[in-house]
Amino acid sequence: MADARTIATYDAKAADYAQMVTSDTPDASLQAFIDLIPQWGHVLDLGCGPGTASAHMRAAGLLPDPVDASQGMIEIARNTFGLPARLGEFDEIDGDEIYDGIWANFSLLHAAPDDLPRHFKTLFKATKAGGVIHVGMKTGTGIARDRMNRLYTYVTVDALMALLTSAGYQVNYIKEGTEAGLAGTLDPFVIMRGQKT
Repeated sequence: MADARTIATYDAKAADYAQMVTSDTPDASLQAFIDLIPQWGHVLDLGCGPGTASAHMRAAGLLPDPVDASQGMIEIARNTFGLPARLGEFDEIDGDEIYDGIWANFSLLHAAPDDLPRHFKTLFKATKAGGVIHVGMKTGTGIARDRMNRLYTYVTVDALMALLTSAGYQVNYIKEGTEAGLAGTLDPFVIMRGQKT
């Protein structure tokens, strides 16, 4: 189940977050992901936030399915970009071989550690053969709240790779870095892509 305090923060800060992430063009990670998806490919934007990534995907000829647990984020995605964004939590994702791609960019870091293996297996099941998953997570260990009261699950690079490979994906891209988010702190992260072969 999603953490209520985390969702409340995103509801309250939806406009600020939208201003921070809105861009005229996709960043390098999103563009690389888009380039791997076939034209008119179906993409799950898991934790879509204000919908910026889905808007870029749609402009590139993809068919995004934006999902978020924050009503505030959903409203911005709908009103700003006219996206078919829908309210939903990680446990509500279901289906067999629906998506050509899954964009889970710094969303699953809000899932409980014990739930992550189940979530990745569900996402693998929902991915079409040959489909691609992109996952961004903050690196570290344990769980903790940031100064904005959001609950995070931290993972090591090896742990995230194990989650993806145990679910069935073949990992083919890893990038590590440090970046400031909405809370303003510089945090280490990993971006990983895998494919359902």
